[in-house]
Amino acid sequence: MHMTIERLRNLCRRLLAEGDLEFQWFGSKLDDFLCHRCRSLEEALGLRFARGGIPWWREEATRKRDAALRALTERYFSEQRLSVQAKRVYEQAVRYAASAWRRDRLCDAMPAQYVGTMREWLWAAFASGAPMPIRERRLRDVLQRADRQRDCCIRHDETAPTTYALPGDERRDGCLPHWRRR
Repeated sequence: MHMTIERLRNLCRRLLAEGDLEFQWFGSKLDDFLCHRCRSLEEALGLRFARGGIPWWREEATRKRDAALRALTERYFSEQRLSVQAKRVYEQAVRYAASAWRRDRLCDAMPAQYVGTMREWLWAAFASGAPMPIRERRLRDVLQRADRQRDCCIRHDETAPTTYALPGDERRDGCLPHWRRR
């Protein structure tokens, strides 16, 4: 362990001596950790999560999974009701989990034959690292969030240009405040 700490200290000195701002930033965070100003490397890097919250890596995986599931639904089931969409996506996910995913999980990259097919999005959802397949009820929540955002932000006057929000402008339901819509 002593050797590991020494290697980290050497790395920290080299990062702080670099001219690149990104390297210096990382060096200063590593220095905070090594000088005991932070209890963990995650805390030093600002990757803490609230007590009882989910870790940053799980949240990131969940976002990737949800985006893949929304894309799948948009491309293949967009004309159907939300409950039917969730049912169809769930059925496809369970089928994929029981068959192809057992082999595909060993691959580093998506098989080329999946490009442009439903399995492209299923592979992305499963490969995200988030739990899959998820139940229909959870799928409805994931898919409904996309519907609510789209419905809230679409203008009634289709000829007027749409203004998109800046980060932080959304309300809790994901929609823009009325004064940010144009």
